[in-house]
Amino acid sequence: MNDTASVTAASQRPAPIVTRERAAVALLFFLNGMVMGAWAPKIPFFSQALGLTESMLGLMLFVFGVGSLVMMPIAGMQIARFGSRHVVQITTLLYIPTIVLITLVDSVWTGAIAIFLFGGLTGAMDVAMNANAVEVERQMRRSIMSSCHAFWSLGGLFGAATGGTLIATVGVMGHVLLLAGLAVVLFLVARPMILADAPHPSEEPVRARLPLTPLPWLIGLMALFCMVPEGTVLDWSALYLRNELNAPTEISGFAFAAFSLTMAACRFAGDFVRDRFGGVKTLRVCGVLATVGLLIAGRSDSVALALVGFAIAGIGISNMVPIAFSAAGNIPGLAPGVGLSVVTTMGYSGILFAPSLIGFVAEHTTLSTVYTAIPALLLVVLALSHLARYADRVNAA
Repeated sequence: MNDTASVTAASQRPAPIVTRERAAVALLFFLNGMVMGAWAPKIPFFSQALGLTESMLGLMLFVFGVGSLVMMPIAGMQIARFGSRHVVQITTLLYIPTIVLITLVDSVWTGAIAIFLFGGLTGAMDVAMNANAVEVERQMRRSIMSSCHAFWSLGGLFGAATGGTLIATVGVMGHVLLLAGLAVVLFLVARPMILADAPHPSEEPVRARLPLTPLPWLIGLMALFCMVPEGTVLDWSALYLRNELNAPTEISGFAFAAFSLTMAACRFAGDFVRDRFGGVKTLRVCGVLATVGLLIAGRSDSVALALVGFAIAGIGISNMVPIAFSAAGNIPGLAPGVGLSVVTTMGYSGILFAPSLIGFVAEHTTLSTVYTAIPALLLVVLALSHLARYADRVNAA
């Protein structure tokens, strides 16, 4: 009896902290974040090459969001059919050339097609790599999702911090060719280590339908309002520094870089902090920090102070979305995939569509006003923060 108990306990122990499969999915998150981070300092040149006004650029970013939300469910269906390992490889190989494609466009229509593919394939890759991360968590019996998103933030930091300097040094085309080459190398390193999806015969099939309970929709609203500020920093911070605070090109990408740096550091610590203090308290502290940081950035009259504000906002926003996603997967009486599908779709619509609407607002006001007003959304998150209790493992059990 004791021997049987010992064997059972040993089989349920978590895997080592670092495994080949975890390294592979971390590289994929880093690759995706690196390309998206490099897009931030490239946006002003994309806009200039096509002669776009702020509202026209906002429309282009809207097309980016449409592409993502069109291809995300397609990727999900293919994952169900072929497994995340197969889909993440295909989407990554298709995604990498799109950063070159959006540099070659010379008209508004070709730009719209290119940015649709860019947004669509980054969204498809995002779904696939998150699905693979879930599989790795199951294999390791250890939470890794926050650290995976931390690697995405590190990639964003690297792409944003080097983008402006490389563009100024080797030009726009030289920058994207170096970026695409590095992305291919990272993929080739990760590819043989990517975990193949394991069957889960104990799981009962769940009929695909939208949940009628309001709980996942409320948590989805939290995710939406947490991701709107992240999308605003990604797509508009470079223009804000350059156009309103007169920052040089080499510095313009540093807003998203500062945001990504603090976000990555805090996401690595996110699981420990949540286990120590609970989801509700962690979410509330993060919400207050994000609000303060965005207000500092929006009311700043200097580049240095704005960068401090974006860095503080990165600390706050870092673990808000992972907490919302964890809560969605642990809603009582609801299959984990059903709640998570609602929350991720609503959340990603914030990071994809909101920045395009901000273009129309910014044309009639200023980006300073935008960054000052965005924290109002976080007040709604704070009002709903009690729902973060579902992210705690004790409540989930």
